[in-house]
Amino acid sequence: MRSRYGIRQLVEKALYIKRLTPDIENAINSELTAQGHISDIDYEALELLMAEMDAGRIKLVPSF
Repeated sequence: MRSRYGIRQLVEKALYIKRLTPDIENAINSELTAQGHISDIDYEALELLMAEMDAGRIKLVPSF
């Protein structure tokens, strides 16, 4: 069974490790494709992730 807020949980993982890995990014993209829409909670999580990346607190890395 899929989590209702899978994208938010993936964002939480990226925030915790302070990195956006290809695995996390691919999982977020897969969730978006599978859901076909984005909930308000997931949208807010993605906004937070982008803000943290813009501020330099989350790094995009080639692998973990």
